[in-house]
Amino acid sequence: MRSPKDFFQPLAIGAPEPVREVPFRPSRMIHFFDPSNPKMVTKVPDMAPKVDVLLGNLEDAIPGERKEAARAGLVEVGRTVDMGATQLWVRVNALDSPWILDDLTTLVSEIGGALDVVMLPKIEGAEDIHYVDRLLAQLEARAGLERPLLVHALLETARGVANVEEICLASPRMQGLSLGPADLAASRRMKTTRVGGGHPGYLVRQDPPDSGEIDAAGRATAQQDLWHYTIARMVDACGMAGILPYYGPFGDIKDTVACEDQFRNAYLLGCVGAWSLHPVQIDIAKRVFSPEPAEVTWAKRVVEEMGDGSGAVMIDGKMQDDATYKQCQVVLDLARALAERDPDLREAYGL
Repeated sequence: MRSPKDFFQPLAIGAPEPVREVPFRPSRMIHFFDPSNPKMVTKVPDMAPKVDVLLGNLEDAIPGERKEAARAGLVEVGRTVDMGATQLWVRVNALDSPWILDDLTTLVSEIGGALDVVMLPKIEGAEDIHYVDRLLAQLEARAGLERPLLVHALLETARGVANVEEICLASPRMQGLSLGPADLAASRRMKTTRVGGGHPGYLVRQDPPDSGEIDAAGRATAQQDLWHYTIARMVDACGMAGILPYYGPFGDIKDTVACEDQFRNAYLLGCVGAWSLHPVQIDIAKRVFSPEPAEVTWAKRVVEEMGDGSGAVMIDGKMQDDATYKQCQVVLDLARALAERDPDLREAYGL
């Protein structure tokens, strides 16, 4: 175990100083694209202003024979595209794959200054983060980078969920976590073949009537959320470590209603964003992970009437105290960050 006194020391001679606080930048949607597809690469300049995060995917969905093309395509994007305020992320291949070393060495040396975050799949414990932490420091030193790359881990295995707290605390590089529901379902032996979302068989049923009949007729049911426990645990672990939680993919592109419901559940639990796999999901994420204008107006009113946040006041018959004051500050902080990026939200929020 590293001493707390040297936790923020660079792990390689000449590497940049580690960050002491994860910078919060709007990341309502992490939009995936395939950099091995030349047509997609040509669309990046038009896509970048529409999203908060643009992620070049090198891992799942990229077959082995196109891995090198995907890596080269992302290098081209990093070298040639002005991302503006949009963050450029990469999802590299898994640590047990034959491509990971080339992914990291090529990307850090070629476009390390253009990348913001490296997303690591299938992270199972702090040891995985420690390995990448040291390697990135060595590569940053060799490339002469002035700022460290941040790391984002995917929760895709039962072991990863069991070790989520130590993963979050493993390095100052840790930026956040995303839920990977499909791989996690397989790891847990869950009996669902869906990528995120609910399942009609995972439900609770109304008690039988007093007549004693126990068949299903006339008894109301409610579908439950397969991912509630995992998201809640992930949010708590991220909050404890001062990093950011995200919902991952929602695979049924056509079911925009259920996608919005799943994203909103994650938002209400504390997630700051979700993945978008198709352009139709961009606006869903933008809408869901931005506070409603009425919510912002109410938060401003509470903060203004409470002054320094101490004591308690009654507003419209509802008691407000230091706890609700803190809740309202969370909403206002998010609204201000989004208003700086989005002129329409700035007007809607009155900020």
